[in-house]
Amino acid sequence: MKKSVNCKLKINNQLRCENYERSGSGFTLIEILVSAAIMVILAAGFLGLQYILSRNQVTAWSNYFAIESSNTAMSTLIRELRNAQPSGNGGYSLESLQDFEIIFYSDYDFDSHIERLRYTLTGSQFVKGIIEPVGDPAVYDPATEDVKVISDIIRNGANPVFYYYNSGWPQDTVNNPLLQIDRIADTRYVKLILKSNPNPNNSDFDYVLESDTRVRMLQDN
Repeated sequence: MKKSVNCKLKINNQLRCENYERSGSGFTLIEILVSAAIMVILAAGFLGLQYILSRNQVTAWSNYFAIESSNTAMSTLIRELRNAQPSGNGGYSLESLQDFEIIFYSDYDFDSHIERLRYTLTGSQFVKGIIEPVGDPAVYDPATEDVKVISDIIRNGANPVFYYYNSGWPQDTVNNPLLQIDRIADTRYVKLILKSNPNPNNSDFDYVLESDTRVRMLQDN
């Protein structure tokens, strides 16, 4: 507090002075430091929240694109399998029908040549192999297979990717899904199930993709 002197001239020409206290204006150093500390804490909290939100948004988008990639791969496989046909050398449309692998022939790129297509799940990697035919009759050289990973977030574990059914499905539930020994001769319908998860340590991110198709060229009349 600051002290001031107020002097008044009385009627008898005597000067009378009185002391009084006046409140000081402005902030003290302690008040400034406390205010600065609060501002720093608020700023740090805001930046931390912004970082968390940004990180979660990036993770969400990454998960979305990863799952969408798996979904696109499945859609492509179903289309190719639906249009499976005899190979360029007259071989059967379906070459191998396993729980985690399917090999068949189809004109996947619409170039009037029948390619050999292989889809295999190994661990978490779902791969596609393509062999272009050479010559007439066509020769499919395994050494020329073009292999690419189309998804690396598949978490099927011991659960099969491919399921095979005969022409009696879905009414015939006794003989379906087909046993290994009957698949090549009797398969008319194929189901595909992929469990996709960008985070292998958190099952909350599991996303099951399921689709199916009938092989047109193999339909019974």
